[in-house]
Amino acid sequence: MTQTSPPKPLRGFEDIRRTWHYAYKKYGARIMPGEYYVTRNDELIATTLGSCVSACIRDPDTKIGGMNHFMLPFKGQGDAAMDASASSRYGNFAMEHMINDILKNGGRRENLEVKVFGGGNVLPSMTAVGTKNVNFVRDYLVTEGFEISAEDLGGPYPRKVVYFPESGRVLMQRVAMSRRDEEEITRREIEYRNSLESKPVGGEIDLF
Repeated sequence: MTQTSPPKPLRGFEDIRRTWHYAYKKYGARIMPGEYYVTRNDELIATTLGSCVSACIRDPDTKIGGMNHFMLPFKGQGDAAMDASASSRYGNFAMEHMINDILKNGGRRENLEVKVFGGGNVLPSMTAVGTKNVNFVRDYLVTEGFEISAEDLGGPYPRKVVYFPESGRVLMQRVAMSRRDEEEITRREIEYRNSLESKPVGGEIDLF
């Protein structure tokens, strides 16, 4: 397959950068902390996770699906952290915005297939953040009535994840971090965490 122009993105995802992946012979979106991407095209979604979690969700019948990349705000054991219910609402937003975009573009709630990855306790400056994210995503999915069809969560390592919503295939690699990798993941996740802690918690969102 030769490189062509990228397929038209769904409305609202025009700003997500997509590039051609020669190894997979298709376009793909790379998402950063705090982002998600939903597509009905034959393209991939990729990210690198440290303490953050990604949920890969799709409707196998309509082939529409997406992946997010999120973290709960967490100020550390010695600080005056926000209460648990307020903190978890950030995770609710990360999950529900993406699920609602899947549903409003043709997915059916009862069909959704869910796979989750990440939540590594990889950075000394962010001890237990990964565990908190893992506990949240598992509790959220149980509460909302979704079954997890595949997962790779926790542990001391970062992960690279490539998701193919059309087929549901996930390529996941646990990676050994170089100093440069560690510094980059640390920078991105601390910037993201700080941005969460500086924003007020929004209102409630209902799933379709």
